[in-house]
Amino acid sequence: MRRVVVTPAGVSVTSADVPEPREGEVLVRMAAAGVCGSDVHALQGKHPFIVLPYPPGHEVSGTVEALGPGVTAVRAGQRVTMEPFLPCWRCKQCVAGRQNVCENLRFFGCAHDQGGMADYFTVDQRRLHVIPDALDWRTAAFIEPLGTPVHAARLAGGLRDRTVAILGAGTIGLLTLLVARAQGAKRVVMTARSARSRERAAAFGPDAVVDATSAEAVPLVFAALGESADVVFDCVAEQSTMDQALAMATKGGTVVVVGVPPAPVTVPLPTIQDSQLRIQGSATYLPEDFADAIELLVSGAVDVSALVTAERPLDEAAAAFADAASGEHIKVLLRG
Repeated sequence: MRRVVVTPAGVSVTSADVPEPREGEVLVRMAAAGVCGSDVHALQGKHPFIVLPYPPGHEVSGTVEALGPGVTAVRAGQRVTMEPFLPCWRCKQCVAGRQNVCENLRFFGCAHDQGGMADYFTVDQRRLHVIPDALDWRTAAFIEPLGTPVHAARLAGGLRDRTVAILGAGTIGLLTLLVARAQGAKRVVMTARSARSRERAAAFGPDAVVDATSAEAVPLVFAALGESADVVFDCVAEQSTMDQALAMATKGGTVVVVGVPPAPVTVPLPTIQDSQLRIQGSATYLPEDFADAIELLVSGAVDVSALVTAERPLDEAAAAFADAASGEHIKVLLRG
């Protein structure tokens, strides 16, 4: 079979044996795999946790081809997507239902011996979710990334009737906007660095889009919201965006760190204490977030039809990564 591998030399499609599903595992034939921003950062040497070489692909969906011994959660022929983090199921966090912060966490398609950008892959049945018939492959490709802002919004305490600022207008930033709208946020303002990103974000219906590079970015967000932000989602997570996020939240607000920080940042601890600010990390998602993401897509409360801006066959994986890194696309998909 074909399997994509990312090395310091670039992205290539290699040959590999079709894996055999073990006890409790399922063999899946890939139908669609999204190129995540983390995949691009890993290729560029900017991801703090992914070491090259690695087989990419965690935003993945496909069809169940074969079942290993003891599999009861799915059956052959079903369309499935997966939660890619691989918990140990035994540690304190797993026992408490926080498998996304497992103390022995591995991550399919990031720090694992398999990735979803392959003709076939095997995965634990406990990681799978059945895709409803109402969702086509393009829409189903967003279940995994949509789970991220659903989880972040849950950690923030929900967004109904709250003012929201979203820093960054990539795929996750735009999906966060759509979740905020679906949850009934009072006003939503986004920031982005490039004029192209701001123009693209404006088409998805925020109340305003602000130039993140402007010295007046924070007061412009205040003006557009009509007040400080109840919740700020930092989907970039660099020093400049964290500085802005804390200033936008001002007193009593919550800053949710959604993006994967490329490096450590510093925070003004006296201000955080005195203003009773909350900084909340948000790590991937949990099964209930996947369930909510599926419901949002099936109901039409979140419409992702305009987010796929490029599709390529698996053999063109290198070109797909180049598309994703170009800044010209929102979401790039590989098709099996």
